[in-house]
Amino acid sequence: MADHYQNNIYNQGDYPLQEDDAASDVTEGHDEEDQMYEGEYQGIPHPDDTKAAQRAAWAKAQTASSAASDLEELSEQYEYIMEECGHGKFQWMLFIVLGLALMADGVECFVVAFVLPSAEKDLCLSNAEKGMLGLIVFLSMMVGAFLWGGLADKVGRRQCLILALSINCIFAFMSSFAQGYSFFLFFRLLSGIGIGGTAPIVYSYFSEFLQMNKRGEHLSWLCMFWMIGGIYASFTAWGIIPRYGWGFSMGTEFQFHAWRVFVLVAALPAIASLVGLTFMPESPRFLLENGKHDDAWMILKQVHDTNWRAKGQPEKVFTVVHIKTPKTTEDGFFEVQSATRTPVQRWAVRSLTLCKLVGRNTDWSTTSSSESGLGFFCIIVGFLPYNISYYGLSVWFPDMIKHLQHEEYVSKVQVFHKKRVENMIFDFPLENQIHEEVEYIRDKFINIEMKSVKFKDSLFEDCHFENIRSSETVFENCTIHSTVFYNTDLWEAKFIDCKMENTTFEHNKHGCHLDTAKENDVLIYLVSFLGSLAVLPGNIISALYMEKIGRVKIIGGSMLISAGCTFFLFLSFSQSAIIALQCLFCGVSAAAWNGIEVVTVELYPASKRATASGVLNALCKLAAVLGSSIFASCVGITKAIPILLSFTALVCGGLVALNLPDTQQKILQ
Repeated sequence: MADHYQNNIYNQGDYPLQEDDAASDVTEGHDEEDQMYEGEYQGIPHPDDTKAAQRAAWAKAQTASSAASDLEELSEQYEYIMEECGHGKFQWMLFIVLGLALMADGVECFVVAFVLPSAEKDLCLSNAEKGMLGLIVFLSMMVGAFLWGGLADKVGRRQCLILALSINCIFAFMSSFAQGYSFFLFFRLLSGIGIGGTAPIVYSYFSEFLQMNKRGEHLSWLCMFWMIGGIYASFTAWGIIPRYGWGFSMGTEFQFHAWRVFVLVAALPAIASLVGLTFMPESPRFLLENGKHDDAWMILKQVHDTNWRAKGQPEKVFTVVHIKTPKTTEDGFFEVQSATRTPVQRWAVRSLTLCKLVGRNTDWSTTSSSESGLGFFCIIVGFLPYNISYYGLSVWFPDMIKHLQHEEYVSKVQVFHKKRVENMIFDFPLENQIHEEVEYIRDKFINIEMKSVKFKDSLFEDCHFENIRSSETVFENCTIHSTVFYNTDLWEAKFIDCKMENTTFEHNKHGCHLDTAKENDVLIYLVSFLGSLAVLPGNIISALYMEKIGRVKIIGGSMLISAGCTFFLFLSFSQSAIIALQCLFCGVSAAAWNGIEVVTVELYPASKRATASGVLNALCKLAAVLGSSIFASCVGITKAIPILLSFTALVCGGLVALNLPDTQQKILQ
């Protein structure tokens, strides 16, 4: 093609060929290769070199223009092909397979939160370690979204999705057997990197099998699987983890309790999707973008035949004979570099080249449409504060409920003041009590649990503590004489400013002995279950009205309604009110999220579609980290900051979202 354009340019008369071939009287009889251009010593380019460079630039411009027109022609032709293939059995099979992958993404967001109350017992986690474990999930998913989204545009949707799910399954399995905090953290990190790539690939992959009038609706239905993942995680955690007594151990080095079973069960959607993907083809649109005409044609024929046979018309013939296949310069560059001699060198050059292409793909200024740049700006400016608010409130709601429960619990505390207890045997649990200036003489505390008990300014003389399990129990400014602590978890840290004389500690309990009531608390499962279930109305509304109302109105309207919901938080003083508002907020917000996903895949061309979706999902996870940190610090202190911050972020996000380009009637580029 370049030679064709060069031949045309050469014959336009700007640089007559006869002048190049003519010889002057001075140069006649001399070999042209032996001639020395006199301006060479002055650093002046030779006229022939200048003309050659100009011709090359013109040829390159013509080639780029031709490639752009080829891509536009391909977009229109591909839409006609998808209409001929129809929507039927093949799309529904792919819908289930990709839905399971998206379901695995939803499960991953809940796994660590559900296992922490029990895992901290096996792994002896401090508060800082628990915070790091919760943080690493979103950070790893952020990295995975950006990494796999970029690779999917260069390597292939199906191949990258298979690799991402495989990494998730392998390291999720290994994390369930990890006996130490470091290994568990490392395996969850790698598992998160794997699952982080599912959302950006899934939406891009599925959209390229849908015709224009089906995209908005069916992509919205696909989003519902994220909600199903949350319900699945809540339901299975509720049914497995509270039964912590189940399990087995091999000595003191290896323990396998119920929470580890849940980690394995949580990986089942990813495994099911991985199996299903082995029967699914690559995206034909991706293949066409990379010049693989025959492979793409065979897949499109498979889609056509599968759908029409299922509809009872096996005789219907696939009439497409030739599909436009533009060849890009990036493809050639990648193939040229792969000719290095040794396997190690080939792998290194391919990897480096691939990284360069992925990095170059994030430059939105190279897109052919100016609305892509505007759309990216609106998505980032509008959706980043929205996600900070959404994920922040998702953490604030259950934490606020726990705070209200704690306040109610503390209000029922029993206070014992200035009493004298002699020769008594305490063989019953002590819970939510304050013992102030109490004297214990020759008393025995045997085989009991102490929960939220505080001994202050008290005296213990000739007492005996045996086989004690405690949580949130302290001795403050107490005097302890001739007392024995045998097989207890009353360690040094629980004695604050205490005076001890002739006191012994024998056979202290080892490991983490946390209160069992916390790990069996159903609140964390119930709130997550109801929050996920509340997303269902938002999914249904967005799916049914995405094509009727439009993407932009769905997104902007949902954000503004969500902002209104946050103001009712000022009136919430009970657990039931907060749960109801959480359900309302999650349901309305789901429609905005679905609309954003649809606009993102429609706004960008096939060469950048997964990359754009990956950047969006990466920023979403970054917003989750910021929102969780900000809102969690306000629990129990003030309502004003979370409510005003959420309201402002949602209003600004909604107003900006109303300026998004309308992609409803846009042919998939």
